[in-house]
Formats: sequence, structure tokens, C-alpha cells
Amino acid sequence: MRSGTVIRFKSILSRIVCLHVVAVAMTSVFMPAALYWLLESETNNLHRQSMRDNAEVIARHLKLGANGGWALNLPAGMRDVYSSAYGRYAYAILDPRGEVLFSSLDDKGPLFPAEADAPDAPTLRSWHGKALLSGASVPKQIGDKTIWVQVGENLEHRDVIIDDIVAEFFERVGWVTVPILAILLAIDIVIFRRALQPLLAASRQAQGISPERADKRLPSDGIPTEVTPLVLAVNQALDRLERGLRMQREFTANAAHELRTPLAILRTRVETLGDQSVRAELQRDIEGMCRIANQLLAMAELEAFVFDPREVTDLRAACAEVAEALAPLALAQRKDIALNGIDRPAWVKGNPELLRTAIRNVVENAINHTPPGSDVQIEVAGDGGVRILDHGPGVPVSERELIFQRFWRRDRRRSGSAGLGLAIVRRIVEAHGAEITVRDRASCGAEFALRFTPAIVGYPVADRRRAEAVKDHVISGTAEADTNDSDMALARPPTAH
Repeated sequence: MRSGTVIRFKSILSRIVCLHVVAVAMTSVFMPAALYWLLESETNNLHRQSMRDNAEVIARHLKLGANGGWALNLPAGMRDVYSSAYGRYAYAILDPRGEVLFSSLDDKGPLFPAEADAPDAPTLRSWHGKALLSGASVPKQIGDKTIWVQVGENLEHRDVIIDDIVAEFFERVGWVTVPILAILLAIDIVIFRRALQPLLAASRQAQGISPERADKRLPSDGIPTEVTPLVLAVNQALDRLERGLRMQREFTANAAHELRTPLAILRTRVETLGDQSVRAELQRDIEGMCRIANQLLAMAELEAFVFDPREVTDLRAACAEVAEALAPLALAQRKDIALNGIDRPAWVKGNPELLRTAIRNVVENAINHTPPGSDVQIEVAGDGGVRILDHGPGVPVSERELIFQRFWRRDRRRSGSAGLGLAIVRRIVEAHGAEITVRDRASCGAEFALRFTPAIVGYPVADRRRAEAVKDHVISGTAEADTNDSDMALARPPTAH
């Protein structure tokens, strides 16, 4: 990593956890040091107080004689404790001039320098040969005389429990502190994740917002106060976006409605032309314009459609109706339609008219791309799936998403199509929570597969009767193509309320 490079985390949770790890690491270093200092300080205070208490005990055995001389009568047990043979404790008694009156040292000298004698002196330390004495110097008033009682302990012989704790503090505290801090870090990570749950929920909600679902908003309940202004601003922006999309859809629908009347008038006037070839060409152009207007209107109405999950449809009956309706178009181009698959009703969840529209648009797209003399196959499965197979050029991998975009056409020179048919299919599929996939066949052509959610109960009576009335057959042969049907390519969905 180059000098000066700053590590930045995109995740709030990662940033918080990283900073917390740094804080825990610093705490694991400074907390034992602070505890060691406190423990050492308290140990010194206890040691100093112990030495002062020992000095008080020794002073009680000191007497001032009538002739001004001093006498020290220690019990035998105390003499043993302060003896050179024991070597742990030592004492010295000094007069106001600093001269030694009594001393347990072999050299009969003072334990500490005379200038250290002060009532508020800290713990005193002094070397005597290889022994380091630590203790206190306590003034005592006996009669009209002030003497100093010095008591010290050889640090090489400190075997009190508190001394052992201080000596091995880091080793002992490490085995306790590190696991505690690790557990604390794990608990904090859980706390952080729970604290960020409202933000994660808002993120999941935001993923579902699209031009088709512009009515969704980010939840504000449970959002931290620091983030609430951002959530409110995003929701306000979504409100403005929804209003703009609604105005766009209304404009598209109104424009499509307004175009249908002049197109109908134009069609009527064209039929009065005397030149048959010119009349036929103009009629084809008008039919293409009518088709585009109908598709625009259908797309605008689909944007507001909300699927009722209680609606079910017989998928096989819908495919049979589509095949029968598009047979004239196929025959006019010297092509056939074959209906294959199961021979029983296949109930799926979906709006009957919209499902027929989706299947019809895919089948008509296949008819337009399969060569003359071949057929388009519709295969219905019992699991809610339907496949439409053709013998055309197939769909390149790079175009398998583009073909479902609005107004996308591979050949811009081709008239009569606005590139909305498959976009309508995608919108219907999304509204039903279904899926559509495209792939090339092993031999030649393309395969469009639609899969809807199977329905088990609640079949409407009307759909049951319609399914019973549709006979299974392979459609081919005798029907005369009706190329003047301007609504052939699209069964318009009802406006949702």
C-alpha cells in the first residue's frame, strides 16, 4: 500500500466494525497498563501503611530514661523478625540530629538518609549492599523529644500475595482480558447488525422500485434519526418521479386514443380510391399505424395493471385460442401452427385476457421470423410452462435482453412494427410474477419459454367451460387469412381499477 493511502469501506457495518476493532485493540493494550499502574500504586500504599504501622509498634517499646537516655525493649518475637538472620525486615531509630540510637542492621546505620525524614514523605528506598530496603520514616513525640522510627522491608523477600499478583499481572490479566474483549467484539457486531436492520430493510425495499412499481416507498419506521432526512428526501423524489411517469402514461394513452379516430376516417376514405394497387398499399400502412396505436395504448394501460392473485386461467385453452386466432395470418404467409403438449387443462394463476395477449404476441413474433413452408409449434406443459418454437434465424445472445425493450427493432427499415410486442410480453410476465426465457434451438430457430405459477384450486366457472369447449387439435390448412384485421397482433388488456 502506498504511503498516504487511506482505506475506505463502502459498507457502514464494515467501517464500524473496523473502527471498533481498533478501539478494542487499543483498549487491550492500555487497560492492562492502567490496571497495572493502579494495582502497583495501591500495593505501594498498602506497603507504606504497613511499614508505618510497624514503626508505631516499635515506638511503643521505646522509653526515655530519667537521665535522658533511651531504652528499647522489643519482645523476643519482634527481635527475631527484625534480626539480620531473618533478613526480611529492618529498623533504625534516629534522634533529631540524625544520629542513630538503635538499628537492626549489622553496621548499625540508618535505613534511609536523614533528609528523607518528613511526615509526608513517600515510600522510601535505599540500597544496603545487595539488599534493597523499601519502607517509611515516621516521627514520634516522646516527652519533649522527637525521634524518627525507620522501618524497611527487603524487596527480595516480598512473598505477600499482592506482590505475586503484581509480579505476574500481565500474564494473568492477558488470559482474562483477551477473551473478554473478543466476546465484547462479537456482541457488538450482533448489536451493530441489529441496529442496521432498518437500513438493510430499506435497501431491500429500494431494490423493488422500478418504473413499473413506482408506487413503492422507503419505510421510515425504525430508521435512525441521522438517516431519516435522507429517506424522506428519497421518498419525495420518488413522488415526483411517479407523477412524471403518470403524466407520461396519460399522454401516451391519450395520444393513442386520439390517433385511432383519424386513422379510422383515413381508412374509410382510402377504401373509396379507384386504384386498387394504391389502395392496398395505403391500407397496409394504415393497418400498421393502427397496430402501433393499439400497442401504445395497451402498454400505457399495462403500466397501471395490478394482478389479482385469485384469477386463474387454463393455459392450454388460452394457447388453443391463440393458435386458432393466428391461423389465418400463418396461412397467408404459407406457414402452419401446431399445438402440442398435454391434452388436459393446465390451470395457472393469471388474468385470462393478458395471458392470451402475451402468448399471442410471442407466437406472432415467431410467425414473422419463421420461413415459408415451416411451422410454429406451441407446446403446453402441465407445470405451468409453454414453449413457442420456430425455424427462424434464432436470437443472438447479445440481443436476448434487447428484444424485450420498448421500440427496439433489429431491422429499422421494416415497417408496421414499433418494437412493442415483446415489451408488452415482458410487462405481462412481470405483473404475474412469471418468467420468460429465450434460447436458440439445437437445429435452427428460437425457443421462447414462458412459465407461470400453477393453480390448484379456485377455477372460475367461465374458464372451465371455455376450456371444455376448446378441442385439442393441430391447426393447419383451410382457413383464409384475414390480413385486414388491425387488432390481429394485440388483444388489448382491460384498464385496471
